[in-house]
Amino acid sequence: MKKFLTIIMLSVIAVSCCKKDIKDKTTFDPQVEKDKVALVLEKYVIANEKQEINLIKDIWAPDPDIVIFGTNSDETIIGWEQIRSVMDRQFKTFHETYISVHDQIININETGNTAWFSEIVNYNYIYHGKARQYEGLRFTGVLEKRDGEWFIVQSHMSIPGTPD
Repeated sequence: MKKFLTIIMLSVIAVSCCKKDIKDKTTFDPQVEKDKVALVLEKYVIANEKQEINLIKDIWAPDPDIVIFGTNSDETIIGWEQIRSVMDRQFKTFHETYISVHDQIININETGNTAWFSEIVNYNYIYHGKARQYEGLRFTGVLEKRDGEWFIVQSHMSIPGTPD
């Protein structure tokens, strides 16, 4: 009888632990968090269009090890200070920037503190007096939630190749 009671008590404890674990994983609304991430990505577009370095600073984690892989094969930007430098240079040479985004996909991990995204970007701007455009850029990245706020910690932008 004691073995039977012991087994029942252990089963109850195991089930209650599992229920707590499930509850802990679902204490956030995934759609609300996806909307917050989408807002960060929209702010990134607006910051680029309006050339607002302070808004870009609010979007990127201020860490020395965050990474951007750009469209050139040798374009790796590491840390907030390098990102600031590259964006400052871009803002001095690109004008009348217009960016449109489509096919955006955002996912959130089960604990609600990490997100990843992919989207297609059309990037139009004036460079040295001439209209330029990149159509169909692939933009992907990772965001991390810190103290209730989402920050980009990694991104990659690539130009689609032409099929052989």
